[in-house]
Amino acid sequence: MSVKMRYYGTISKSFIFIVCNDSLLFNPVYRRFVWHIRHCSAGRGIWFSKNTNQIVKDARSDFPTAYNPKYVESNWYSWWEKHGYFVPNSADTGKSFSMVLPPPNVTGTLHLGHALTCTIQDVLARWHRMLGCSVVWIPGMDHAGIATQVVVEKKLWQEKKLTRHDIGRAKLVEEIWRWKEDKGSIITEQFRRLGLSLDWSREMFTMDPVQSAAVTEAFIRLFDADLIYRANSLVNWSCVLQSAISDIEVNFKQVIGATAIEVPGHLEPVEFGVLTDFAYKLCDRDGEIVVSTTRVETMLGDTAVAVHPLDERYKNVIGEHVWHPFREERIPIICDDFVDPNLGTGAVKITPAHDYVDFEVGKRHNLEMISVINEKGELNEKCGVFTNMKRFDARKCIMEQLDARGLLRGKRDHTMQVPFCSRSGDVVELLLKPQWFINSKEMAHQALEAVQEGDLRIDPAVFEKTWYTWLSDVRDWCVSRQLWWGHQIPVYECSSIVNLQSTLWVAARNINEAVKKAATKLNVLESDILRVRQDDDVLDTWFSSALFPFSALGWPEKTEKYYPLTLMETGHDIVFFWVARMVMLGTQLTGQLPFKNILLHGIICDAQGRKMSKSLGNVVFPEDIIAGISLEDLNRQARKNFDAGLLSRSELEKTLEGQKKMFPKGIEECGADALRFTLCSANIRSYFINFDIQQCVANRLFCNKIWQASKYTRMCLERVHTALDSDLDSSRDYLSKLDKWILSRLANMVSQVNEALSGSDLHIATSALKTFVYSEFCDFYLETTKPVLKSSDTQASVMACRTLLCCLDTALHALSPFMPFITEELYHYLPRLSGHHRSESIMVAPYPTPQQWDQWRDMHVEKEVQLVIDIIAAIRRLKTKHGIKDKPEVHIVMPSAADRQVYSEHLTVVKVLAGCRNVVVADRQSPALKNNYVAEAVGPSGCVHLISKQVMDASEQDAQACRQEENLLKELEKMTKIRSASGYKIKAPRHVQDAHLLKVQSLENELRRIRELRESLRRQVVVCSRSAISSSFNFLVAL
Repeated sequence: MSVKMRYYGTISKSFIFIVCNDSLLFNPVYRRFVWHIRHCSAGRGIWFSKNTNQIVKDARSDFPTAYNPKYVESNWYSWWEKHGYFVPNSADTGKSFSMVLPPPNVTGTLHLGHALTCTIQDVLARWHRMLGCSVVWIPGMDHAGIATQVVVEKKLWQEKKLTRHDIGRAKLVEEIWRWKEDKGSIITEQFRRLGLSLDWSREMFTMDPVQSAAVTEAFIRLFDADLIYRANSLVNWSCVLQSAISDIEVNFKQVIGATAIEVPGHLEPVEFGVLTDFAYKLCDRDGEIVVSTTRVETMLGDTAVAVHPLDERYKNVIGEHVWHPFREERIPIICDDFVDPNLGTGAVKITPAHDYVDFEVGKRHNLEMISVINEKGELNEKCGVFTNMKRFDARKCIMEQLDARGLLRGKRDHTMQVPFCSRSGDVVELLLKPQWFINSKEMAHQALEAVQEGDLRIDPAVFEKTWYTWLSDVRDWCVSRQLWWGHQIPVYECSSIVNLQSTLWVAARNINEAVKKAATKLNVLESDILRVRQDDDVLDTWFSSALFPFSALGWPEKTEKYYPLTLMETGHDIVFFWVARMVMLGTQLTGQLPFKNILLHGIICDAQGRKMSKSLGNVVFPEDIIAGISLEDLNRQARKNFDAGLLSRSELEKTLEGQKKMFPKGIEECGADALRFTLCSANIRSYFINFDIQQCVANRLFCNKIWQASKYTRMCLERVHTALDSDLDSSRDYLSKLDKWILSRLANMVSQVNEALSGSDLHIATSALKTFVYSEFCDFYLETTKPVLKSSDTQASVMACRTLLCCLDTALHALSPFMPFITEELYHYLPRLSGHHRSESIMVAPYPTPQQWDQWRDMHVEKEVQLVIDIIAAIRRLKTKHGIKDKPEVHIVMPSAADRQVYSEHLTVVKVLAGCRNVVVADRQSPALKNNYVAEAVGPSGCVHLISKQVMDASEQDAQACRQEENLLKELEKMTKIRSASGYKIKAPRHVQDAHLLKVQSLENELRRIRELRESLRRQVVVCSRSAISSSFNFLVAL
């Protein structure tokens, strides 16, 4: 009979006595609860808070049968947070470790890419915390100007059929703040579900008052240092958003040959991937020059034709003029070595107001810059009869007019890169507009120099080349955006009564300060400043993000001791857009690098290696993996995102199709620990990181393995409770060889994991942990203790229990940064050692170090036990290959006397772990081995034989395998013919091709297995012959 109790408040022995006495079970129950009180922190058993016997959680003395992630992960986070484990000790004077979490956009919720970043950082933060460092890890969120305004405008249109112009700036900003509060709370909850040990007392948002003040201060300092200027320059312009966008918001799509692409605002698809030739007639004599272009519509803004100075075809026309057929004016023929003589006709039109290269050529040759496309993507008033036409509609009309005038010379396929706005899907237009720019040359040079001189380390080093390429040829940074959501640029246009036509721009915190600054600069009285207007534009989101490392730590006031940051960890795809700008602004504004080390991880992809994107429908959210979700709920989620304007119609269709294909049965519940461990199991430095949910499911099973090992260990310790009073150091002589082996392997794991974490090689650390816990501890050592623990009162059982607890406890500590929830849970379930101090939480307990464990490394013992492991593996392989279900008799033939001694010592282990009826160890092959046996070579001269009635004769097995091989080859030949047929890749649907590929791979794998079996059978004959000859030779020698 069992008694379940639930306590709230304090516990005393008298209270237990009363309860148990009433149940007539005082003696056994009292002893059991006293054991828990004495030895357990009792997490879900009886759990006391520090320095008191006050219970802080429900008491559940029973150890749950199986691992349940929802049960394990339900309450720990709030407990950690309540106890202040995420906050550094302000009195600590030791080593510190500081990071900022790259602030996710409030456009939506976190995806797996965010989860990867968060997990990597949390593992490093938790590891350093357990090493005794004072850890500061700052959370935050980014207002994401363009992205957030776009999704809210889509939502507004979807729900109310209103545009931002219908409701005005103030109302739109109110809508966006409501969106931020909603999405921000979801993101925060996602952080917590992942178990991130963030210092929430320092949480920030890029538009909160403190950050806004830092943004204003930074802009003013840069402006006053003459590093910010206003100028007409080319910017990436989204005609749909009617705003400039940053380079990172431009996606280039390669188009090979004539391709029709849908463009927002155009009823019919627009043709790209075509090079059009048309002629300009010479002005002063007969003749023409033919130019090639992909943008015929911009020829209305052409101000020159350029050729290469060494191109023999055009030497006699350089310096002449051609006639513009629509503007009816002369334009020059110039020479410039940027022209590729082999591209098209070797002559190119120059449109400085709509092309970056042409813009630079125009400045070099002092050409007029004529803008012909307006902010809406229509041809402007300078375009005559084409005015107000949409840019791509005008393309067709202009070509018709050129043809009518006898100037069109044809078109041909051409490979090109088309720029698309990642927010609106529109084709990006380059427009010449007045914008605010940061002069980046000197700051970029300093950032470049920091890496070259070794002051700033980039890991992996391959991205140093990217760093050099970008920063050595950096353009000035356009920081103004024509949006309503963001930090309004703190610049004011001022004019005085003295000269109303002349205006002056000043940077200021408010209008009063602007008046004072303007008056001083214009040398007039403040009362003479009549007109003051703040620029309507807002700052580029990356500007405020670039301040994060120091603004989050107190700048512009005095920064804390945690600045500069110890590490900046983020994805390599934003190394320039964010990381380089943090370095540039940090160095300029604080006088020092914002961090000394940069760790870059790869882009997360699906199991097929495709980048996760809405257009492919393969985006996965971390909470769906943690909690599990049905296919129906996945579909419902996608439709809800469509209704909210987050997905377009085509993206919704792709998502529904992708979900059905990838998750026909939904996503199984895995838990946060399994997700974290899976994310860390890939090499984070890889350019692309493939994520397979099946690996996540496997790691949930790994969690259950740890759970069952803990349950077994606690059960053993309840039976052999004196093990808690023993000490390994003083009891070495009583340890068995297997005890010493697992302790040696534990020392190896501790060393490997610490070395891997020191180098941020998380995949090596997870591999070492899984190998030790799964293979060495659970699958081998733990199984060897079962025969020993049949008797609970022997020295061997005491030492086995003590070793079990030591290995499991140390492994839980080593696993804790990767799997914080299950390790905390089990930490409180496991009993305490008598007289040993135990931290209240595993997350603040000391991390195992090589210095503690190197003394237990014993290579001689490892070598001996490895012989036993190899024999067990060989027996298991033979049983699997030959389908042996019963317990066979095993003969181990080993010439080495030392090796035979090792096997003889561990016969019981071999029998139990290999599932054998009997094991014989000999120096020669037994005459009894005639029929019904299989064999495999072990080591340089040994052999293991399995005797079973289920074993066929080797020749019969080979004949059967030969027939299977022939059938597989026929099927493979048939599939190869189908896939190599003419037109297969064009006519066969994608899903059919994928199915055929999987079939081929399956056939190849099966063929490989059959051939390995046949090779094994051939080796078996050789081995048996070798053993027979060896036995005969030994017999003759004996005679």
